[in-house]
Amino acid sequence: MATEFHNLHEMRHSAALANKVFIQRDYSQGTACRFQTKFPLELNSRMEQALFAETVKTLNSYYAEAEKVGGQSYLEGCLACATAYIIFLCLETRYEKVLKKISGYIQEQNEKVYAPRGLLLTDPVERGTRVIEISVFEDHCSGSSSPSSSCNASGGSSSTSSGDRGSR
Repeated sequence: MATEFHNLHEMRHSAALANKVFIQRDYSQGTACRFQTKFPLELNSRMEQALFAETVKTLNSYYAEAEKVGGQSYLEGCLACATAYIIFLCLETRYEKVLKKISGYIQEQNEKVYAPRGLLLTDPVERGTRVIEISVFEDHCSGSSSPSSSCNASGGSSSTSSGDRGSR
């Protein structure tokens, strides 16, 4: 697993960034954290619609789980008030646990689905849960857009490695 993380890290910093695709929040069912499942045309040559839809649906279900209010949420709130919120120094909330699960899922999706296609999914928490950001890297695979082919991400120009963080 360490080499896979290294490849993602290497891809993020050494491959030439071609484009970024943003998946906006979906407010049609209220203000709960949920993202649009509409397939972006920029990803058409890179991945199948079904894979993209499955990723967004899974993220939406994780965020729904995180925001669900139940007995545990009430207990955490009562304990927080009773201890002047000091309890959160030694106790992880259910919400934080689900956010860790989301980060793990995104890491897994990057390793298995997105990185082999020259894409990188960014955790929505890093963008304030406003958007899902998908970075599209230049295709170094001699014109092959097959989902099963994998690119060598280290073939990118190092002169563009600092350009991917410049605009915020």
